Amino acid sequence: MIKLDLVHEISDIQKKYTVVGRDSELKKALVALRCRKHVLLEGPVGVGKTFLASVIAKHLGLKLFRIDGDERLTERKIVGYWDPPLVLSKGYCPEAFVEGPLVRAMKTGGLLFINELNRLPESTQNVLLPVMDEGILYIPKLGEIRSAPKFRIIATQNPEEHTGVTRLSEALRDRFLLIKLNYQPYEEEVKIVKLRSGINEDSIAETSVRIVRATRSSPKILRGASVRSAIDLAVIASQLRPLNIERWVEASIMSLSSRVEVTDEYHGKEDEVIAEIVKFTLQGFQS
Repeated sequence: MIKLDLVHEISDIQKKYTVVGRDSELKKALVALRCRKHVLLEGPVGVGKTFLASVIAKHLGLKLFRIDGDERLTERKIVGYWDPPLVLSKGYCPEAFVEGPLVRAMKTGGLLFINELNRLPESTQNVLLPVMDEGILYIPKLGEIRSAPKFRIIATQNPEEHTGVTRLSEALRDRFLLIKLNYQPYEEEVKIVKLRSGINEDSIAETSVRIVRATRSSPKILRGASVRSAIDLAVIASQLRPLNIERWVEASIMSLSSRVEVTDEYHGKEDEVIAEIVKFTLQGFQS
């Protein structure tokens, strides 16, 4: 039985890569990958799924091969393809095959990172099944590709209620260990905003986070803003002086309008509901 000092290891990762919190998620991901399992990170936009995957890859010394989910991403684009001129001159030999990120990750023992897995077409998703089961991929006219021992997949997906996503097949979900990420506590989000924005004024970081968190609980908003939005809000607000309610409304509309989605029942515009949220959140604000 392998014993790992995970507490100290996680602390080292947090310090080295400036990861705020996420103790539980880091522990689960490290244990899963060391047990030779593939990991699916699920959570709303902007909770740091991509950042967490890249940090884990660096920490474990794995080369990261990235795929961004898209309905136009075909099997050919992730596996590879035959180069027509080389096939004509040399035939179907290994030199004529242009390897895709899946094949390169398998052969080098790297980490295949699939961003937004549930935006891939089902036919493309299904290519992963034999790879995850047996570490084998068969390519016509080329033969069998076997994955190196350290090869792993980390994929992310947004919750199923998000537009533009498809439900993963039961067969594919069954091959992943699921780790869910949600929005972090208020104190951690404030710390993230200060770290990523470079704004050291507590009042600006705290107010930015309060406004953004209020968008997530508003009955008029279907999809609220992420901590990434709070970072941008803090940067914009820091340039507007004096910082009164009107300036916060201006900065919030600039930073959040494209990042929130109002409900079907609410017939107003994003700018209107954002202004309303800012004014309600900052009641009693002194300029």
